[in-house]
Amino acid sequence: MTFRVITTMELFALNSPSKAIIFKERRLTYFKRTLFGLFLLILLGTLVPEKIQVTVAGAVASDWNQNTFWYEPWGSSGVHKGVDIFGKVGTAVISAVDGFVIYKGHVDKGGNVVAVLGPKWRIHYYAHLKSDSVSTGQFVERREVIGTLGDSGNAQGKPAHVHYSILSLLPHPWLVTTEPQGWKRMFYLDPDAILKR
Repeated sequence: MTFRVITTMELFALNSPSKAIIFKERRLTYFKRTLFGLFLLILLGTLVPEKIQVTVAGAVASDWNQNTFWYEPWGSSGVHKGVDIFGKVGTAVISAVDGFVIYKGHVDKGGNVVAVLGPKWRIHYYAHLKSDSVSTGQFVERREVIGTLGDSGNAQGKPAHVHYSILSLLPHPWLVTTEPQGWKRMFYLDPDAILKR
């Protein structure tokens, strides 16, 4: 029978968790903190008050048809996911809310477009612009000019207007209907109802 003296290091190794377990615990802690941070960021975004402005300088409620939101049939889109606010070509299009420009460019149907991420995690989409005066990543204030009224995209030859949509990144499942594309209504909010608040 042989006896061996256990060193202090060996004794410590017997009583401590393995490196793999420590790594897993740290990774889990990091994941929990990241998840909590994301939740906090989303929560704070919903608490920012949303002050909203009609998007065409000088426009009033009679400058758009209140019944065109989710009107169907609407060309190749199927349903109209916003309202068209009419005016004279070149009239200033202003940001409805404070926010960050997340996209500016040209798309087939919308022509020259600008998208602004505003309070409550809502994207405010402006289409058919003649021109724009913002850049991606720029912070814009409510009432700041972002472009001019036009007829670009699939609005060519039609009266000048801006197609204005509000897309919520946080779904509102209670808005889902059985209409065509009704499941998308949890994301698209009625601009007419919001502008009239």
